[in-house]
Amino acid sequence: MKNKIKKYPIFYQKVWLECLKIPMGQTRTYGWIAKRIGSPNAARAVGQALAKNPFAPLVPCHRVICSNGSLGGYSGIGGNRKKKELLSKEFELLGKP
Repeated sequence: MKNKIKKYPIFYQKVWLECLKIPMGQTRTYGWIAKRIGSPNAARAVGQALAKNPFAPLVPCHRVICSNGSLGGYSGIGGNRKKKELLSKEFELLGKP
């Protein structure tokens, strides 16, 4: 993945690499990711970068949600239904409700 990621914009790379730090069974918001990569006003751009993530689910963009707790989007096969399923499986594995 290291060599393949380099062909994408630096902003996308930062977003995807930050997503790799989100532990299984946990979620973060688009705004949280934006702040962590030094672009605190770029929550929507984070969403756009995640929508173009070619490394899902290896880069776990399904763990990024909206600040109001809603799922947001998921451009992977299966859409938001799949995002919810992936999160539910992680929560189940960790014994979370």
